[in-house]
Amino acid sequence: MRDLRIVFLGTPDFAVETLKAIVEAKYNVVGVITAPDRPAGRGRKLQESAVKKYALENGLKVLQPTNLKSEDFLQELKALDPNLQVVVAFRMLPTVVWKLPEYGTFNLHASLLPQYRGAAPINWALINGESKTGVSTFFIDEKIDTGEMILQEEVNISKEENAGLLHDKLMQTGARLVVKTLRVIEEGEVKTIPQTETGTLKSANKLSRENTKINWSDSLENIYNHIRGLSPYPAAWTNLINGNNELMMKIYAAEKELQEHEYEIGQVLKQEKEVKVAVTKGLLILKEIQLPGKRKMKVKELLNGYDFFPNAKVL
Repeated sequence: MRDLRIVFLGTPDFAVETLKAIVEAKYNVVGVITAPDRPAGRGRKLQESAVKKYALENGLKVLQPTNLKSEDFLQELKALDPNLQVVVAFRMLPTVVWKLPEYGTFNLHASLLPQYRGAAPINWALINGESKTGVSTFFIDEKIDTGEMILQEEVNISKEENAGLLHDKLMQTGARLVVKTLRVIEEGEVKTIPQTETGTLKSANKLSRENTKINWSDSLENIYNHIRGLSPYPAAWTNLINGNNELMMKIYAAEKELQEHEYEIGQVLKQEKEVKVAVTKGLLILKEIQLPGKRKMKVKELLNGYDFFPNAKVL
């Protein structure tokens, strides 16, 4: 059995669950590397990362480098004497960092690699209407998400699931997979599998203002998947023309209604206590939205104080 000395690298909530699993499995975490504190909120107070908060609560040594290549940071890292590094939701590492430990540096990625390499694998699996996804552990190499795989676990996606729910499911599954990965490394029984480049590879590009905007000329199914794939963050959005106002509207939840109709694509229909948008071969029923200056609201609640004009439409 190898005596592991682990440095953990991660920043958001998704990473905390894995760090917690490693600590609870009684592994020796000699240090935690996370992002520097950042100003947030109205008061612009410095906020600690979720990983830093957990690490300090559990008496772990924390490093917060701004430059991963700086000599001061590299000396601090070497002083921890790690023989394995675990990366979950962190930035790209320079070669000098990931090559440092004797047993390598492995990463947890929220997809079934080689599919959905990139920054937003959870969102894109949903946007593309996948019925399954998963988590993978792999040793880091020079490129992004291309290293030799260690373990994988498949997860089914339900048709109602949104990005928030899938995030939490993969977070739990991923934490368990990392502990399994530590066991095989600890026992010296790692058998890696090279990632295959055959077939069509789908990417998980960074989300932007352009690719989160709803395309109303798309199919009802694709629009529905686009919305759930971006909910609750960063949220699918559209321009709403309501009377003389043009507003940015975020849509967090919707339902599909398949039917033939003669409405113009993008026309907004207020029918009793429901708001619907006409799309190709159906209507999209808006369930939860956010308008500028307002909080996220159920549409029924919004209609108590907001009205949609008869000629309202989305673009």
